[in-house]
Amino acid sequence: MQRIINFLDWIGEKIGSIVSWIAALLAVAIGLDVIIRYVFKFTYVWMIEIEIYLFGMIFLLASGYTFKYEKHVRVDIFYSKLSKKGKAWVDLLGGAFLLIPWCYVVIVSSWYYGLSSFVIGESSPQPGGLPALYVLKFCITIGFIFLLVQAISHMLKSIQVIFNSEQ
Repeated sequence: MQRIINFLDWIGEKIGSIVSWIAALLAVAIGLDVIIRYVFKFTYVWMIEIEIYLFGMIFLLASGYTFKYEKHVRVDIFYSKLSKKGKAWVDLLGGAFLLIPWCYVVIVSSWYYGLSSFVIGESSPQPGGLPALYVLKFCITIGFIFLLVQAISHMLKSIQVIFNSEQ
């Protein structure tokens, strides 16, 4: 089981590393946009859309990485007061009955959302905007796949805590 957890966590780390480069690319794009806008007094629609695409990609693709390090939003009125095994039970049951089913629903529905966009060759509705809007739509599917991978890892860690007799 530990090898599976290590492999799933490795995937999460690699995705986090890739997303960090997307964040750097976004910073460069915003910097260039600011320079062009304030020095030359104009901007390009496609440049603004690149910023939107990159921000969306960061937000969607980093969800699993964020979950891995438990930096996601959590309302823990009761959770923080639980024992380690109690937290593991909440994580396991929450993952099994809430997170994994939700990931499944979003993965399936967003796949068809992205696929239909791809089939019609959907592009930006703005004149001078970017083509291939489906790339961003497929990032929804990919991001939730990464979140699902990390959820499975987290649930396996919870099982280890629950069945560890030393606790």
